[in-house]
Amino acid sequence: MRLKKILIPFLLLLFFPVFIFSQDTLRTDSLFKYQHLIEDDPVVLMLDSLASLKIFEDSEFPNASKLQNWNTYTDNDIPFFSDSVYRERIAQMNDQSPFEFVYNSEVRKFIEVYAFKKRKLTARILGLAQIYFPLFEEQLDRYNMPLELKYLAVIESALNPTANSRAGAKGLWQFMYGTGKVYGLKVSSYVDDRFDPYKATIAACEHLSDLYDIYGNWPLALAAYNSGAGNVNKAIRRSGGMKNFWAIHNYLPKETRSYVPAFIAASYVLTFANEHKINPVDPGILYYEVDTVTARNPLSFDQISEMLNIPKDEVAFLNPSFKHDFIPATPDNTYKVRLRKKNIGDFINNENTLYAYKTKNSCSQDSLFSTAFSNYREADLYTVKSGETMTSIAKKFHMTIAELKSLNGLRKNYVKPKQKLLVYTKPPREKPNHPGISSTYIPAAEMKPDTASSALANRNTQPSMTSASNTSTRSAGTSGTMHVVKSEESLGSIANKYHCSIEKLKTWNNLSGDKIIIGQKLKVVSPGIAASANPKPNPNTKPAKTAAPSQKFIYYTIVSGDNLWDIADKFDVTVSQIKNINDIKNASKLKPGQKIKIPK
Repeated sequence: MRLKKILIPFLLLLFFPVFIFSQDTLRTDSLFKYQHLIEDDPVVLMLDSLASLKIFEDSEFPNASKLQNWNTYTDNDIPFFSDSVYRERIAQMNDQSPFEFVYNSEVRKFIEVYAFKKRKLTARILGLAQIYFPLFEEQLDRYNMPLELKYLAVIESALNPTANSRAGAKGLWQFMYGTGKVYGLKVSSYVDDRFDPYKATIAACEHLSDLYDIYGNWPLALAAYNSGAGNVNKAIRRSGGMKNFWAIHNYLPKETRSYVPAFIAASYVLTFANEHKINPVDPGILYYEVDTVTARNPLSFDQISEMLNIPKDEVAFLNPSFKHDFIPATPDNTYKVRLRKKNIGDFINNENTLYAYKTKNSCSQDSLFSTAFSNYREADLYTVKSGETMTSIAKKFHMTIAELKSLNGLRKNYVKPKQKLLVYTKPPREKPNHPGISSTYIPAAEMKPDTASSALANRNTQPSMTSASNTSTRSAGTSGTMHVVKSEESLGSIANKYHCSIEKLKTWNNLSGDKIIIGQKLKVVSPGIAASANPKPNPNTKPAKTAAPSQKFIYYTIVSGDNLWDIADKFDVTVSQIKNINDIKNASKLKPGQKIKIPK
């Protein structure tokens, strides 16, 4: 017994340091885990994407230090503040905004990320804000929404216009394919509207407005923007019906719990950047220096860059929605191109010459033009069925496995049931001989007016794209009417339109086969036939009655928990279409049992 009394204190003394060490180790491990989780947070990953954004390279923008001296602070002395200072400043923000700004430990964690750990990247965000915040504020004001919502794009993408998430969300506002489609953002083989700053900002305003109509609460609307209305509705039910973000916080998905705190922290740090000695890094472009022009014919970034002497990285940065540095424009399907205002005049004055201009990389450019007109296809979302493979899906949608993997950013050759894949909705057209393609390289310095005229004249010796009206036009002579071939037209449909045979149409135009291409000019009628194509009405004949056009629709009965966003997604229409056809002003007043029209 005496030996036992002696051994117990001895053993305690022996193992106590080990216990303390293990506790310290656990504490260190937990700190490491906390730091690891913060570093892997989607918000932080988006911040890290700014490190390689080419727009900040000094080689492209010699004036990149122009705004570095907005104040006299340096990074040698990083300021730290107490909780009381943070609380007071955020209370000031709360007093001046309809958004509910609060301060707590969750918010402080993200203040430390933006103001300390990633302060150099925050400085880049401040620079990019010069480009995007005026656009965001303009649209938020138009929709009568709090201007502070501009900071949401900081959380979503760190203002990186080409941001991609691991889940497949894209652009400044990080739209998933399905949600983007509900709000009119289209995706094709060459263009992704989710990357278009202007279109995506309008879609984000509409989406946020619809979510606010559902919850009447901006923090909950933001949570639903991140995780979907379904997850927020589940959290509200589990909390006993509480409609407060902090009350349902623990019932939300892990990522969404940090979403609103990160938003508050980013709003605070960008508002009080001077106090934190964070200087904006100038990207070399301001919002008011940018304007748009219309491209009416196919155009590559190389053409714009070489002929107008604009850095290609700048053209790509201002036009991130064009996937392959190529604008697949036609007279019937034009695109807006963003350039600095100082370059707009050069584009307009030399537009036709620009389309004809051949770059140093003309061979691959010609191939791109040809491929674009044969493969320009809209994409849609497809759910993988049990037993399907990547090979069978590619074959089903007339795609190659390489195309399927590229479109979806996949590395491996296997798919799982219920997996969502983007697929092309139409098979590729036959590759045309595009009229604008030639193998002549004309340097910009040697592109004189007479050379340009000659180049254009050479193009016009073949059937060509034209910026003229896409309707039939009467030629200056008396030989007949010229018809410009439009998308999906054939010799048969054109012959039927002008009341002639296909053989006559081929004879008039010296065609040996039945193949025609978009933009090709066809002689279709003589003056006599033109009259028969559009005969004068007989005054003795009563005109046939035509039914007034009407929009087709189906009825849908509202059930408990429904909202316009989910309904639009279910029926593959937009929220705006549902609102317009039903004259809905306030989406939050939908009632179970109410019948609404869904456009077909």
